[in-house]
Amino acid sequence: MNGHYAIAIDGPSGAGKSSLARRVAARFGFLYVDTGAIYRTVGLAAYRRGIDRRDAAAIEALLPELDIQMAYNAQGEQRMLLNGEDVSEAIRLPEISICASDVSALPEVRAFLLEMQRKMAREHDVIMDGRDIGTVVLPQAELKIFLTASAEARAERRMKELAAKGVKTDFEAVLRDIRYRDEQDSARAAAPLRQAEDAVLVDTTALDFAQSEERLCALVREKLGVEEKA
Repeated sequence: MNGHYAIAIDGPSGAGKSSLARRVAARFGFLYVDTGAIYRTVGLAAYRRGIDRRDAAAIEALLPELDIQMAYNAQGEQRMLLNGEDVSEAIRLPEISICASDVSALPEVRAFLLEMQRKMAREHDVIMDGRDIGTVVLPQAELKIFLTASAEARAERRMKELAAKGVKTDFEAVLRDIRYRDEQDSARAAAPLRQAEDAVLVDTTALDFAQSEERLCALVREKLGVEEKA
């Protein structure tokens, strides 16, 4: 693709896409693009304005007012900027996760953000994760992976992630959010979550993080014929 490699990683919420994609990108010298963070940023903007997350007309009217940018710090970590403000932490709150799921179901929002994502792939070797990367955003990606795990395993992992950030919640609440997002992401009319026909299925329910990472790195070496950076 334009002289650059593109790896698409799709899958449900909490499957570990972001953490694994970030690690694999670092090992091979690719740029990691967390597309979910972009949708979360729109969700945060709607939440802050008090807009109902299902009010398509109000959210569409909000879009021209949003300046959404991606930046990378010295450690190569992606940061999200909303009208100049770094909102990278704010978009990870549980209430924004639910808002992002509904907002991302709107065709107007997906169209608004599509070119931003494709531009990154034209200009860099990328590992991009999301819900529709292999099916819609980068259908010509050289490697497509569908990463999944049981809802319970994903809820446990999300609990640990939130706890590490000092956010207290309970397992049942997190599991409900996971299942809600699964239903919303799979049932939406615009670019629903589904495995691309040529994607490799990787179920990490029984794998720890290191095992999952090695599985993905093996796929990169096997499918793309590239080696890790020294």
